[in-house]
Amino acid sequence: MTMPRNIRRVLGALAAAALLLCAGCEEKIKPSALGGLSSASMPTQESWNTTVTFTDSGVVKAVLKTGHLAMFENSRTTFLDSNVHVDFYDEFGRHSSVLTSRSGRVDEVTNNLEAEGNVVVRSDSGVVVRTEKMKWDNARQRILSDEFVRITSPKEQLQGHGFESDQNLRDYKIFRVSGSAQPK
Repeated sequence: MTMPRNIRRVLGALAAAALLLCAGCEEKIKPSALGGLSSASMPTQESWNTTVTFTDSGVVKAVLKTGHLAMFENSRTTFLDSNVHVDFYDEFGRHSSVLTSRSGRVDEVTNNLEAEGNVVVRSDSGVVVRTEKMKWDNARQRILSDEFVRITSPKEQLQGHGFESDQNLRDYKIFRVSGSAQPK
């Protein structure tokens, strides 16, 4: 008994597709490629295109989005290495500011965040802070930097080394300041 030609074509196409799928099925991490790496140096969890919501007593405090997240249980640290975006909310759950950076690190014990690489913090009131490194001190609810910072607001343009502020960028200080208190 012979199969009709169209059934043979369909079966042939399915076999070719199965071969292509199996050709892509290989070990992503081969045991020999790990060399002397210990499990302590490997992340315990990873996630891509991740959104994490931080709340306190049912009120949203922050929403973090990143392209790649790697958690290390031994050091209690989470690395964010692909475009970090954090929306901050005030005590009433209203959006107050946004922080963006290339990468970051979260201390899982303190919930402190360190952002690095083209860090920009924008408040909803129009204040913009730019620097290369910025920290969020969760216990004090303060944004900090020891680096060179540039602040632009509707009232002033300032720059200097060292910075501290609330998350709304309403009460900020620049240390070793230079600039002018004139609109841009």
